[in-house]
Amino acid sequence: MKKTLFLYASLVALAAFVLQWLHFRYLARLMPVQVYIALIAMGFTALGLWAGHYLTGKPKGGTFARNVQALQALGLTAREYEVLEHLAAGHANKEIARRLGVSPNTIKTHLARLYDKLSVQRRTQAVHKAKALALIP
Repeated sequence: MKKTLFLYASLVALAAFVLQWLHFRYLARLMPVQVYIALIAMGFTALGLWAGHYLTGKPKGGTFARNVQALQALGLTAREYEVLEHLAAGHANKEIARRLGVSPNTIKTHLARLYDKLSVQRRTQAVHKAKALALIP
């Protein structure tokens, strides 16, 4: 991180030096101030894009590995896990019921058991905790 900041500071100092040099040279009289402002803006835009690309984390590659141990420890049934996957996809209770071929009340029962096993109270909490436990991608 320090190396990146040093590089960034060096580039800014170099740009300031070049602009000062150009200011005292013949180009300063040929170009209006707006050109310098545009050059500075483009330079900082390019520098910001580079720094953003370099400093942000790279996405993790590879396939998802389900945490089977956590799944067994929680005691989730296959049907509850199916409901959890649909829940993570953002489907409503009626839509989940239609896709699984059961009634909406059955889905509510599965969700209540799922919430209890995950120790959560809401859908979003269930999805977040399941992702944290590596139950779902």
